[in-house]
Amino acid sequence: MTAILPHISLDSGSNPAHAIIWLHGLGADGHDFVPMVDELQLPVAMRYIFPHAPQRPVTINGGFVMRAWYDIAAPGIATRQDADGIRASQAAIEALIAQEVARGIAPQHIFLAGFSQGGAIALHTALRQTQPLAGVLALSTYLPLAETVAEEAAASRLPIFMAHGRNDTVVPPQLGLASRDALLKLGHAVSWHEYPMPHSVCDQELRDIEGWLGRQLTA
Repeated sequence: MTAILPHISLDSGSNPAHAIIWLHGLGADGHDFVPMVDELQLPVAMRYIFPHAPQRPVTINGGFVMRAWYDIAAPGIATRQDADGIRASQAAIEALIAQEVARGIAPQHIFLAGFSQGGAIALHTALRQTQPLAGVLALSTYLPLAETVAEEAAASRLPIFMAHGRNDTVVPPQLGLASRDALLKLGHAVSWHEYPMPHSVCDQELRDIEGWLGRQLTA
């Protein structure tokens, strides 16, 4: 049985029936996106879960130990992918999903969200759920292990919000666009957004996230 990752849990109202599991990027921790709780004005009470990724050596950073959802072996992040690390993180997020289901939140009311590495794990995990989730927020990220999705994906027509900075030098915009196209080809409902920013999050992006989430929650 996969152990539950240490995490921050915050409810925006009483007895939430919806949840967002929000994954941070490489080298950060669960605190990184906690300010989103106050930034997003949503029509229903939400439970926000911000897990901390495990500590592990990251090859591209000289083996330095940091919080990471998987190893990165080369500057081309979509090459020499750490399949074992990606799948281990998938199992860890699935344990968090199971925890929320046990606490009374239905899978179709659970969103996965993530930035950069966290967004990659959010996409990878959500696509492989036999019980469909509410949707995915994939920010400044890409689809990992893309060659395995067609045979492993269980979810169909998953609502996906993808956002990318046109000046991103960490996850190239072209990689984000290729991931978007692969997801569209698989039949998923992708809402694509670009912003004049580097590898980060901007105010307009937050407003667009707020609007997209609001539409999913009231559909």
